[in-house]
Amino acid sequence: MANPYHHACSSAKKWGGVPEDYQHIHDWFDESKMMWADFRHRALRHHAEGIFMAEKIFGHAIRISGNRSLRWFEKTLSFFGANIKTGRMIPVRWIGEQHVKEDCGFIPSMQDWFKHIKPEKWMGEPPVKLERLLDKIEDDTNEEKWEEVIGSRLLAK
Repeated sequence: MANPYHHACSSAKKWGGVPEDYQHIHDWFDESKMMWADFRHRALRHHAEGIFMAEKIFGHAIRISGNRSLRWFEKTLSFFGANIKTGRMIPVRWIGEQHVKEDCGFIPSMQDWFKHIKPEKWMGEPPVKLERLLDKIEDDTNEEKWEEVIGSRLLAK
């Protein structure tokens, strides 16, 4: 699947409703394409943790469009612009699992993605060793001294 819209169409075919009912969730999963426009964008949300994160953001379930007649108070709300959906509730976790399975073939863990990252020195070593800097400063309320020490360490790197 290349586009969130295709995922939304797949969801509508599987559970009913219309693609627009699901579009916002599938857009969220693929939002990271803005930063990285190849398969690696999936490492940010296409895993079990990402599915649970979607559930926290969108709620446990969404109500999809249905064909039940609107009740009187729903008609009143829709008159004022509310989008009333009358279909059944679909768990967000199901939608997330479907999206990830369609893209990856299974639901990987975050570790499945991150274990393939080649560690670089900058990833684990901060440019400033705060413990050593704090030892050099006798009076930690002296902001000028603090800025001087930190600035000289950062410039030296």
